[in-house]
Amino acid sequence: MAGKPSPGTVSTKLHRIAELARQMPGVAITSLSHHMDIDWMHEAFRLTRKEGAAGVDGQTAREYEKDLGRNLQDLHNRAKAGAYRAPPVRRVHIPKGGGKETRPIGIPTFEDKVLQRAVAMALSAVYEQDFLDCSYGFRPGRSQHQALGDLWKQTMDMGGGWVIEVDFRKFFDTLDHSILQGIVRQRVRDGVLLRLIGKWLNAGVQEGMELSYPSSGTPQGGVISPLLANIYLHEVIDGWFERDVKPRLYGRAFMVRFADDLVMVFSNERDAQRVMAVLPKRCAKYGLTLHPAKTRLLPFKPRSRGGPGTFDFLGFTHYWKRSRQGRWVVARKTASDRFSRGLKRIAEWCRRNRHLSLKEQHAMLSRKLRGHYEYYGITGNSHALARFCWQVQRIWRKWLGTRSWKAPKSWDWFNRLLGRYPLPPPIARHSVGSYAAKLRV
Repeated sequence: MAGKPSPGTVSTKLHRIAELARQMPGVAITSLSHHMDIDWMHEAFRLTRKEGAAGVDGQTAREYEKDLGRNLQDLHNRAKAGAYRAPPVRRVHIPKGGGKETRPIGIPTFEDKVLQRAVAMALSAVYEQDFLDCSYGFRPGRSQHQALGDLWKQTMDMGGGWVIEVDFRKFFDTLDHSILQGIVRQRVRDGVLLRLIGKWLNAGVQEGMELSYPSSGTPQGGVISPLLANIYLHEVIDGWFERDVKPRLYGRAFMVRFADDLVMVFSNERDAQRVMAVLPKRCAKYGLTLHPAKTRLLPFKPRSRGGPGTFDFLGFTHYWKRSRQGRWVVARKTASDRFSRGLKRIAEWCRRNRHLSLKEQHAMLSRKLRGHYEYYGITGNSHALARFCWQVQRIWRKWLGTRSWKAPKSWDWFNRLLGRYPLPPPIARHSVGSYAAKLRV
Protein backbone atom coordinates (compact mmCIF):
# COMPACT_ATOMS: atom_id res chain seq x y z
CA MET A 1 0.00 0.00 0.00
CA ALA A 2 2.95 2.31 0.65
CA GLY A 3 3.46 4.92 -2.04
CA LYS A 4 0.01 4.48 -3.59
CA PRO A 5 -2.80 7.03 -3.19
CA SER A 6 -5.83 5.98 -1.19
CA PRO A 7 -8.47 8.70 -1.66
CA GLY A 8 -10.91 6.84 0.58
CA THR A 9 -8.43 6.87 3.45
CA VAL A 10 -7.66 10.56 2.90
CA SER A 11 -11.34 11.50 2.78
CA THR A 12 -11.89 9.62 6.05
CA LYS A 13 -9.10 11.63 7.68
CA LEU A 14 -10.50 14.90 6.33
CA HIS A 15 -13.89 13.95 7.75
CA ARG A 16 -12.32 13.28 11.17
CA ILE A 17 -10.56 16.64 11.16
CA ALA A 18 -13.77 18.42 10.17
CA GLU A 19 -15.75 16.59 12.85
CA LEU A 20 -13.17 17.48 15.51
CA ALA A 21 -13.24 21.15 14.48
CA ARG A 22 -17.05 21.14 14.51
CA GLN A 23 -17.13 19.66 18.02
CA MET A 24 -14.55 22.16 19.32
CA PRO A 25 -15.57 25.61 17.99
CA GLY A 26 -13.12 28.31 18.96
CA VAL A 27 -10.64 25.81 20.42
CA ALA A 28 -7.08 25.64 19.06
CA ILE A 29 -6.33 22.23 17.51
CA THR A 30 -2.82 21.08 18.33
CA SER A 31 -2.42 17.96 16.20
CA LEU A 32 -3.14 17.89 12.48
CA SER A 33 0.08 17.04 10.68
CA HIS A 34 0.05 13.38 11.81
CA HIS A 35 -2.78 12.87 9.28
CA MET A 36 -0.46 13.94 6.47
CA ASP A 37 1.03 10.59 5.45
CA ILE A 38 2.22 9.45 2.02
CA ASP A 39 -1.36 8.76 0.86
CA TRP A 40 -2.18 12.35 1.78
CA MET A 41 0.76 13.58 -0.31
CA HIS A 42 -0.38 11.52 -3.30
CA GLU A 43 -3.85 13.05 -3.03
CA ALA A 44 -2.31 16.53 -2.81
CA PHE A 45 -0.34 15.77 -5.98
CA ARG A 46 -3.50 14.57 -7.73
CA LEU A 47 -5.33 17.80 -6.86
CA THR A 48 -2.47 20.06 -7.93
CA ARG A 49 -2.85 21.65 -11.35
CA LYS A 50 -0.31 20.16 -13.74
CA GLU A 51 -0.44 22.68 -16.61
CA GLY A 52 0.76 25.71 -14.67
CA ALA A 53 3.97 27.61 -15.39
CA ALA A 54 7.19 26.41 -13.74
CA GLY A 55 8.65 28.15 -10.71
CA VAL A 56 12.19 29.37 -10.09
CA ASP A 57 13.64 25.85 -10.43
CA GLY A 58 12.11 25.35 -13.88
CA GLN A 59 10.76 21.90 -12.96
CA THR A 60 7.48 20.85 -14.59
CA ALA A 61 4.82 18.51 -13.25
CA ARG A 62 5.76 15.89 -15.84
CA GLU A 63 9.40 15.90 -14.70
CA TYR A 64 8.37 15.66 -11.05
CA GLU A 65 6.08 12.74 -11.83
CA LYS A 66 8.84 10.62 -13.39
CA ASP A 67 9.97 9.56 -9.91
CA LEU A 68 6.79 10.47 -8.06
CA GLY A 69 6.94 8.00 -5.18
CA ARG A 70 10.47 8.93 -4.17
CA ASN A 71 9.87 12.66 -4.65
CA LEU A 72 6.73 12.65 -2.49
CA GLN A 73 8.38 10.56 0.22
CA ASP A 74 11.34 12.94 0.33
CA LEU A 75 9.02 15.97 0.42
CA HIS A 76 6.99 14.36 3.21
CA ASN A 77 10.10 13.62 5.28
CA ARG A 78 11.52 17.13 4.93
CA ALA A 79 8.18 18.77 5.79
CA LYS A 80 7.70 16.68 8.93
CA ALA A 81 11.33 17.09 10.09
CA GLY A 82 11.35 20.86 9.61
CA ALA A 83 14.05 20.56 6.94
CA TYR A 84 11.92 21.85 4.08
CA ARG A 85 13.15 25.16 2.65
CA ALA A 86 10.44 27.14 0.88
CA PRO A 87 11.86 28.43 -2.43
CA PRO A 88 11.09 31.99 -3.54
CA VAL A 89 8.12 32.47 -5.84
CA ARG A 90 8.66 33.70 -9.39
CA ARG A 91 6.74 36.93 -9.89
CA VAL A 92 5.08 37.91 -13.17
CA HIS A 93 2.64 40.70 -13.95
CA ILE A 94 -0.71 40.33 -15.70
CA PRO A 95 -2.98 43.16 -16.92
CA LYS A 96 -5.54 44.44 -14.42
CA GLY A 97 -8.68 46.23 -15.55
CA GLY A 98 -8.84 48.16 -18.77
CA GLY A 99 -5.76 50.33 -18.26
CA LYS A 100 -2.03 49.85 -17.96
CA GLU A 101 -2.22 48.73 -14.32
CA THR A 102 -1.01 45.19 -13.66
CA ARG A 103 -1.49 42.61 -10.92
CA PRO A 104 1.55 40.72 -9.59
CA ILE A 105 1.16 36.93 -9.58
CA GLY A 106 3.51 34.61 -7.71
CA ILE A 107 4.39 31.24 -9.28
CA PRO A 108 5.73 28.70 -6.74
CA THR A 109 7.75 25.66 -7.76
CA PHE A 110 5.68 22.57 -8.54
CA GLU A 111 6.91 20.75 -5.43
CA ASP A 112 5.97 23.77 -3.34
CA LYS A 113 2.48 23.72 -4.87
CA VAL A 114 2.05 20.09 -3.84
CA LEU A 115 3.09 20.80 -0.24
CA GLN A 116 0.91 23.91 -0.10
CA ARG A 117 -2.01 21.81 -1.32
CA ALA A 118 -1.34 19.21 1.38
CA VAL A 119 -1.37 21.86 4.11
CA ALA A 120 -4.38 23.63 2.61
CA MET A 121 -6.34 20.37 2.70
CA ALA A 122 -5.82 20.10 6.48
CA LEU A 123 -6.49 23.77 7.20
CA SER A 124 -9.56 23.85 4.98
CA ALA A 125 -11.09 20.90 6.83
CA VAL A 126 -10.83 22.97 10.03
CA TYR A 127 -11.84 26.39 8.76
CA GLU A 128 -14.76 25.21 6.64
CA GLN A 129 -16.47 24.60 10.00
CA ASP A 130 -15.84 28.25 10.97
CA PHE A 131 -16.36 30.18 7.76
CA LEU A 132 -19.73 31.88 7.39
CA ASP A 133 -22.32 31.59 4.63
CA CYS A 134 -21.51 35.10 3.39
CA SER A 135 -18.06 33.95 2.21
CA TYR A 136 -17.73 32.37 -1.25
CA GLY A 137 -14.23 32.87 -2.62
CA PHE A 138 -11.97 29.82 -3.12
CA ARG A 139 -14.06 27.52 -1.00
CA PRO A 140 -15.10 23.99 -2.01
CA GLY A 141 -18.50 23.82 -3.68
CA ARG A 142 -18.87 27.62 -3.87
CA SER A 143 -18.62 29.90 -6.87
CA GLN A 144 -18.98 33.46 -8.15
CA HIS A 145 -22.43 32.69 -9.53
CA GLN A 146 -23.59 31.44 -6.13
CA ALA A 147 -22.33 34.68 -4.56
CA LEU A 148 -24.19 36.68 -7.21
CA GLY A 149 -27.30 34.60 -6.62
CA ASP A 150 -27.17 35.19 -2.87
CA LEU A 151 -26.68 38.93 -3.36
CA TRP A 152 -29.62 39.07 -5.82
CA LYS A 153 -31.95 37.04 -3.61
CA GLN A 154 -31.30 38.98 -0.40
CA THR A 155 -31.40 42.37 -2.11
CA MET A 156 -34.74 41.50 -3.72
CA ASP A 157 -36.11 40.24 -0.39
CA MET A 158 -35.03 43.48 1.28
CA GLY A 159 -36.38 45.65 -1.52
CA GLY A 160 -33.03 47.37 -1.90
CA GLY A 161 -31.38 49.68 0.56
CA TRP A 162 -27.97 51.28 1.02
CA VAL A 163 -24.87 49.56 -0.29
CA ILE A 164 -21.28 49.82 0.88
CA GLU A 165 -18.82 48.80 -1.84
CA VAL A 166 -15.61 47.76 -0.09
CA ASP A 167 -12.29 47.86 -1.92
CA PHE A 168 -9.03 47.09 -0.12
CA ARG A 169 -5.93 48.84 -1.34
CA LYS A 170 -3.35 46.20 -2.43
CA PHE A 171 -4.90 43.60 -0.14
CA PHE A 172 -2.62 40.66 -0.97
CA ASP A 173 0.47 42.90 -0.75
CA THR A 174 -0.34 44.33 2.69
CA LEU A 175 -1.36 41.32 4.80
CA ASP A 176 0.58 41.65 8.04
CA HIS A 177 2.55 38.43 8.61
CA SER A 178 2.53 38.58 12.40
CA ILE A 179 -1.19 39.37 12.59
CA LEU A 180 -1.99 36.57 10.13
CA GLN A 181 0.07 34.05 12.07
CA GLY A 182 -1.59 35.17 15.30
CA ILE A 183 -5.03 34.66 13.77
CA VAL A 184 -4.10 31.15 12.59
CA ARG A 185 -2.74 30.22 16.06
CA GLN A 186 -6.15 30.96 17.58
CA ARG A 187 -7.46 27.87 15.79
CA VAL A 188 -4.43 25.78 14.77
CA ARG A 189 -1.36 25.16 16.92
CA ASP A 190 0.22 22.29 15.05
CA GLY A 191 3.95 23.04 14.97
CA VAL A 192 4.57 21.49 11.55
CA LEU A 193 1.83 23.50 9.84
CA LEU A 194 2.68 26.77 11.59
CA ARG A 195 6.35 26.38 10.69
CA LEU A 196 5.51 25.78 7.02
CA ILE A 197 3.16 28.79 6.89
CA GLY A 198 5.92 30.95 8.36
CA LYS A 199 8.38 29.71 5.73
CA TRP A 200 5.99 30.48 2.88
CA LEU A 201 5.30 33.97 4.18
CA ASN A 202 9.04 34.67 4.33
CA ALA A 203 10.14 32.72 1.25
CA GLY A 204 10.95 35.76 -0.85
CA VAL A 205 10.00 36.90 -4.34
CA GLN A 206 12.16 36.61 -7.44
CA GLU A 207 11.41 39.06 -10.25
CA GLY A 208 13.85 38.70 -13.12
CA MET A 209 17.26 38.53 -11.48
CA GLU A 210 16.13 40.40 -8.37
CA LEU A 211 15.32 38.57 -5.12
CA SER A 212 13.44 40.42 -2.38
CA TYR A 213 11.90 39.50 0.97
CA PRO A 214 8.73 41.56 1.58
CA SER A 215 7.83 42.00 5.24
CA SER A 216 4.12 41.85 4.47
CA GLY A 217 1.77 40.27 1.96
CA THR A 218 1.18 36.86 0.46
CA PRO A 219 1.76 36.41 -3.29
CA GLN A 220 -1.34 35.78 -5.39
CA GLY A 221 -0.94 32.54 -7.30
CA GLY A 222 0.11 30.21 -4.50
CA VAL A 223 -2.25 27.41 -3.46
CA ILE A 224 -2.15 28.44 0.19
CA SER A 225 -2.60 32.17 -0.45
CA PRO A 226 -6.41 32.27 -1.03
CA LEU A 227 -7.05 30.17 2.08
CA LEU A 228 -4.85 32.41 4.26
CA ALA A 229 -6.66 35.45 2.83
CA ASN A 230 -10.03 33.91 3.72
CA ILE A 231 -8.82 33.16 7.26
CA TYR A 232 -7.64 36.77 7.59
CA LEU A 233 -10.87 38.34 6.31
CA HIS A 234 -13.02 35.93 8.29
CA GLU A 235 -11.51 37.43 11.43
CA VAL A 236 -11.31 41.05 10.23
CA ILE A 237 -14.67 41.39 8.43
CA ASP A 238 -17.00 38.36 8.42
CA GLY A 239 -16.97 37.48 12.11
CA TRP A 240 -16.95 41.14 13.15
CA PHE A 241 -19.94 41.96 10.95
CA GLU A 242 -21.96 38.99 12.20
CA ARG A 243 -20.93 39.16 15.86
CA ASP A 244 -20.49 42.88 16.59
CA VAL A 245 -22.20 44.89 13.86
CA LYS A 246 -25.55 43.22 13.10
CA PRO A 247 -26.80 43.04 16.73
CA ARG A 248 -26.34 46.85 17.02
CA LEU A 249 -28.27 47.78 13.88
CA TYR A 250 -31.78 49.21 13.70
CA GLY A 251 -32.70 47.45 10.46
CA ARG A 252 -31.74 44.43 8.40
CA ALA A 253 -28.29 43.96 6.86
CA PHE A 254 -26.23 41.36 5.08
CA MET A 255 -22.91 41.06 3.29
CA VAL A 256 -21.52 38.91 0.47
CA ARG A 257 -17.79 38.37 0.05
CA PHE A 258 -15.78 36.62 -2.64
CA ALA A 259 -12.10 36.67 -1.60
CA ASP A 260 -11.31 40.39 -1.12
CA ASP A 261 -14.34 41.62 -3.12
CA LEU A 262 -17.30 42.38 -0.87
CA VAL A 263 -20.46 44.41 -0.56
CA MET A 264 -22.63 45.20 2.47
CA VAL A 265 -26.33 46.00 2.09
CA PHE A 266 -28.46 47.77 4.73
CA SER A 267 -32.18 48.47 4.92
CA ASN A 268 -31.54 51.51 7.15
CA GLU A 269 -29.49 54.47 5.91
CA ARG A 270 -28.32 55.43 9.41
CA ASP A 271 -26.96 51.90 9.95
CA ALA A 272 -25.02 52.11 6.70
CA GLN A 273 -23.53 55.48 7.63
CA ARG A 274 -22.42 54.21 11.05
CA VAL A 275 -20.72 51.15 9.57
CA MET A 276 -19.12 53.25 6.85
CA ALA A 277 -17.64 55.50 9.54
CA VAL A 278 -16.15 52.68 11.62
CA LEU A 279 -15.04 50.37 8.79
CA PRO A 280 -11.71 52.16 8.05
CA LYS A 281 -10.76 51.96 11.74
CA ARG A 282 -11.58 48.26 11.87
CA CYS A 283 -9.41 47.57 8.82
CA ALA A 284 -6.55 49.77 10.04
CA LYS A 285 -6.41 47.74 13.25
CA TYR A 286 -5.36 44.77 11.12
CA GLY A 287 -3.04 46.64 8.79
CA LEU A 288 -5.49 47.03 5.90
CA THR A 289 -6.35 50.22 4.02
CA LEU A 290 -9.56 50.95 2.13
CA HIS A 291 -9.27 52.49 -1.32
CA PRO A 292 -10.69 56.03 -0.83
CA ALA A 293 -12.09 56.33 -4.36
CA LYS A 294 -13.48 52.81 -4.75
CA THR A 295 -14.95 52.32 -1.27
CA ARG A 296 -18.28 54.15 -1.19
CA LEU A 297 -21.76 54.27 0.27
CA LEU A 298 -24.61 54.65 -2.20
CA PRO A 299 -28.40 54.36 -2.27
CA PHE A 300 -29.69 51.28 -4.05
CA LYS A 301 -33.47 51.47 -4.00
CA PRO A 302 -35.93 51.64 -6.90
CA ARG A 303 -37.26 55.01 -5.81
CA SER A 304 -34.43 56.75 -3.96
CA ARG A 305 -33.81 60.46 -4.25
CA GLY A 306 -31.10 61.20 -6.76
CA GLY A 307 -31.71 57.93 -8.58
CA PRO A 308 -31.49 54.28 -7.57
CA GLY A 309 -27.71 54.04 -8.02
CA THR A 310 -25.59 51.22 -9.42
CA PHE A 311 -22.67 49.21 -8.12
CA ASP A 312 -20.25 46.61 -9.49
CA PHE A 313 -19.57 43.20 -7.99
CA LEU A 314 -17.71 40.25 -9.50
CA GLY A 315 -17.66 41.75 -12.97
CA PHE A 316 -21.34 42.74 -13.12
CA THR A 317 -23.01 46.14 -12.79
CA HIS A 318 -26.11 45.83 -10.61
CA TYR A 319 -29.01 48.21 -11.23
CA TRP A 320 -32.79 48.43 -10.89
CA LYS A 321 -35.20 48.11 -13.78
CA ARG A 322 -38.84 47.22 -14.32
CA SER A 323 -39.66 43.68 -15.38
CA ARG A 324 -42.08 42.84 -18.18
CA GLN A 325 -44.79 42.61 -15.50
CA GLY A 326 -43.95 46.14 -14.33
CA ARG A 327 -42.27 45.14 -11.06
CA TRP A 328 -38.94 46.56 -9.93
CA VAL A 329 -36.15 43.95 -10.09
CA VAL A 330 -32.39 43.92 -9.64
CA ALA A 331 -30.77 43.47 -13.04
CA ARG A 332 -27.16 42.73 -13.92
CA LYS A 333 -25.04 43.48 -16.96
CA THR A 334 -21.37 43.02 -17.81
CA ALA A 335 -19.37 45.77 -16.09
CA SER A 336 -17.89 48.22 -18.60
CA ASP A 337 -14.29 47.62 -17.54
CA ARG A 338 -14.68 43.84 -17.90
CA PHE A 339 -16.39 44.31 -21.27
CA SER A 340 -13.59 46.44 -22.68
CA ARG A 341 -10.89 44.26 -21.11
CA GLY A 342 -12.31 41.16 -22.80
CA LEU A 343 -12.40 42.88 -26.19
CA LYS A 344 -8.83 44.15 -25.81
CA ARG A 345 -7.59 40.63 -25.10
CA ILE A 346 -9.37 39.25 -28.16
CA ALA A 347 -8.07 42.08 -30.34
CA GLU A 348 -4.53 41.40 -29.14
CA TRP A 349 -4.93 37.69 -29.85
CA CYS A 350 -6.25 38.38 -33.35
CA ARG A 351 -3.37 40.74 -34.03
CA ARG A 352 -0.75 38.23 -32.92
CA ASN A 353 -2.35 35.24 -34.65
CA ARG A 354 -3.72 36.71 -37.88
CA HIS A 355 -1.30 34.46 -39.81
CA LEU A 356 -3.10 31.29 -38.63
CA SER A 357 -5.55 29.49 -40.90
CA LEU A 358 -9.22 30.48 -40.77
CA LYS A 359 -10.04 27.11 -39.23
CA GLU A 360 -7.55 27.62 -36.37
CA GLN A 361 -8.65 31.21 -35.73
CA HIS A 362 -12.30 30.19 -35.74
CA ALA A 363 -11.69 27.37 -33.25
CA MET A 364 -9.86 29.64 -30.79
CA LEU A 365 -12.31 32.55 -31.07
CA SER A 366 -15.18 30.12 -30.52
CA ARG A 367 -13.52 28.86 -27.34
CA LYS A 368 -12.96 32.42 -26.12
CA LEU A 369 -16.59 33.37 -26.78
CA ARG A 370 -17.91 30.25 -25.05
CA GLY A 371 -15.70 31.07 -22.06
CA HIS A 372 -17.16 34.60 -21.98
CA TYR A 373 -20.72 33.27 -22.17
CA GLU A 374 -19.94 30.68 -19.48
CA TYR A 375 -19.24 33.43 -16.96
CA TYR A 376 -21.26 36.45 -18.15
CA GLY A 377 -24.19 34.47 -19.56
CA ILE A 378 -26.67 35.14 -16.77
CA THR A 379 -30.37 35.94 -16.96
CA GLY A 380 -30.97 39.53 -18.09
CA ASN A 381 -27.52 40.07 -19.64
CA SER A 382 -28.42 39.08 -23.19
CA HIS A 383 -27.95 42.59 -24.62
CA ALA A 384 -24.35 42.85 -23.36
CA LEU A 385 -23.62 39.33 -24.63
CA ALA A 386 -24.93 40.20 -28.08
CA ARG A 387 -22.88 43.41 -28.16
CA PHE A 388 -19.76 41.49 -27.15
CA CYS A 389 -20.30 38.92 -29.92
CA TRP A 390 -20.84 41.69 -32.47
CA GLN A 391 -17.66 43.49 -31.40
CA VAL A 392 -15.68 40.25 -31.67
CA GLN A 393 -16.91 39.85 -35.23
CA ARG A 394 -15.79 43.41 -36.06
CA ILE A 395 -12.37 42.77 -34.53
CA TRP A 396 -11.93 39.50 -36.43
CA ARG A 397 -12.93 41.12 -39.72
CA LYS A 398 -10.51 43.99 -39.13
CA TRP A 399 -7.48 41.76 -38.58
CA LEU A 400 -8.38 39.38 -41.38
CA GLY A 401 -8.33 42.43 -43.64
CA THR A 402 -4.66 43.07 -42.79
CA ARG A 403 -3.38 39.64 -43.84
CA SER A 404 -2.40 40.97 -47.29
CA TRP A 405 -2.87 44.12 -49.37
CA LYS A 406 -5.46 42.37 -51.52
CA ALA A 407 -7.41 40.76 -48.67
CA PRO A 408 -11.19 41.32 -49.04
CA LYS A 409 -12.62 43.69 -46.44
CA SER A 410 -16.30 43.98 -47.32
CA TRP A 411 -19.02 42.89 -44.93
CA ASP A 412 -20.58 40.77 -47.67
CA TRP A 413 -17.37 38.74 -47.86
CA PHE A 414 -17.14 38.48 -44.06
CA ASN A 415 -20.77 37.41 -43.71
CA ARG A 416 -20.15 34.63 -46.24
CA LEU A 417 -17.13 33.60 -44.18
CA LEU A 418 -19.31 33.49 -41.03
CA GLY A 419 -21.61 31.17 -42.93
CA ARG A 420 -18.73 28.70 -43.22
CA TYR A 421 -17.21 29.49 -39.81
CA PRO A 422 -20.08 30.60 -37.56
CA LEU A 423 -19.16 31.99 -34.15
CA PRO A 424 -21.17 30.72 -31.15
CA PRO A 425 -24.33 32.80 -30.61
CA PRO A 426 -24.88 34.56 -27.26
CA ILE A 427 -26.58 32.36 -24.71
CA ALA A 428 -27.53 32.75 -21.04
CA ARG A 429 -26.11 29.73 -19.25
CA HIS A 430 -26.97 30.72 -15.68
CA SER A 431 -30.17 31.68 -13.91
CA VAL A 432 -29.03 33.63 -10.89
CA GLY A 433 -32.36 33.10 -9.17
CA SER A 434 -31.90 29.32 -9.37
CA TYR A 435 -28.51 29.56 -7.64
CA ALA A 436 -30.12 31.60 -4.89
CA ALA A 437 -32.88 29.03 -4.46
CA LYS A 438 -30.32 26.24 -4.07
CA LEU A 439 -28.46 28.23 -1.42
CA ARG A 440 -31.58 28.65 0.71
CA VAL A 441 -32.80 25.03 0.56
